[in-house]
Amino acid sequence: MYSEIGWVWKDSTGSTKLLGMRNLRRRESALHSELEALRWAMETMLQHSDCQRFGTDCKDLIAMLTEPQAWPTFATELEMIHTIKLCYSDFKIFYVPRTENMLADSLARSARTFHRSICYFGCSIPVWLHRPSQV
Repeated sequence: MYSEIGWVWKDSTGSTKLLGMRNLRRRESALHSELEALRWAMETMLQHSDCQRFGTDCKDLIAMLTEPQAWPTFATELEMIHTIKLCYSDFKIFYVPRTENMLADSLARSARTFHRSICYFGCSIPVWLHRPSQV
């Protein structure tokens, strides 16, 4: 079984610049998957852009980053995120409603359809991937 993650980087005009989708071995919880998606996006942005702001539709993820000591079960994952954050001069994370985050959500759901490991990173949705009409 797999956990699915997806993320999208858009520029200030709302144009998609990079995106990623992946399925990984099932994580302990959905929150573990959220942390993994953020970690992967942060590491990628360090290599490909000067992006400092990250959005998520997971309010618990924001709470975890704000008060990591209140989430001892996630200490290892939060420490990895903290280490990556040190590479950013002005890291910010904010809430984005799922209705405004449909492409990232769609990418994660698409990764679920693969019954083997998949990892895709690129500038556009590949032709072999189903593209929902509302995205």
